[in-house]
Amino acid sequence: MHIVRPALVTLALVALGLWMGGMVALGAIAAPVVFGMVPAPTSADAMTVVFRRFDKLAVACVIVVLAVEAALAALRDRKIDRADLLRGGLATAAAAAAVYVAAFVSPRIEALHRGGAIRGLGSSGAELNAIHQVAERAGKAELLLAIGVIALHVAALVRHHQKRD
Repeated sequence: MHIVRPALVTLALVALGLWMGGMVALGAIAAPVVFGMVPAPTSADAMTVVFRRFDKLAVACVIVVLAVEAALAALRDRKIDRADLLRGGLATAAAAAAVYVAAFVSPRIEALHRGGAIRGLGSSGAELNAIHQVAERAGKAELLLAIGVIALHVAALVRHHQKRD
């Protein structure tokens, strides 16, 4: 049992790192470059495929993070405290945002692109712009929530270490 908690936390942190790093790499680096250098509609086609593939990775990471939270709760040899509840709540909220994007936002963006929508042009372009803003807001929320989860994991490890000293 001595190694189980650190192993589980490591697994959660790796999943959070993959998820967060992927979001930053795609949203802040790849998408602006591709949309800035590759002509439409090829740029949209390419990034739609990339984001849909990333959605699968994000959901897999979400499953790992939530499974770790459940395992940590089940292995707990003490009462679950507020920090544990907060961490679980933040993880659940971040997971919900990622699943919402994967299940509803990304498919809608893909459908609009396939239908020829161009951001800002006509009603479909306005809808594309609006749904893209939802995706951006959700991504920022996921990042902030995931940072909170990481911070609370680190704080728990520090508290555990200090109790041992």
